[in-house]
Amino acid sequence: MPARKMRVELFDSDGNRYTIAFEGQVTRDKALRLLDLVELLGGAPGENPSLSNGQNFTNKTLSRFEKVQLVIQKNFPLIWFSSKEIQSVYEQELKEPVGLSTISTYLSRMANKGMLLRTGGSNNLKYRTISNISTTIKQRIK
Repeated sequence: MPARKMRVELFDSDGNRYTIAFEGQVTRDKALRLLDLVELLGGAPGENPSLSNGQNFTNKTLSRFEKVQLVIQKNFPLIWFSSKEIQSVYEQELKEPVGLSTISTYLSRMANKGMLLRTGGSNNLKYRTISNISTTIKQRIK
């Protein structure tokens, strides 16, 4: 079996980035040990305990980025979505305008932080939440 590489990036609630790289014979057991280490460092990326689905969208203390996160969590927890869909739902639910470029920027940042999966070409990007890093990595290993 050829040597393989696996890299996991995490961001904690303070914005610190952790990068864990593994190079060699990747086995299920080794990947699970790596996931244990991920959990010790703070769990899955994108988890933010202060943002719950029950939180009020009209809360003025939430940043626009947090509001976008809540829209995604509430309306698109398991399916692929586009920036235009997020913009539409955001404006309907929050009754405030937001630019498509703003939504696109936030989605790109979330994908770079490991909070979202991204696929498609530059003019047809689709995103999906990563609900649990353990599940995602286990599926890739099988």
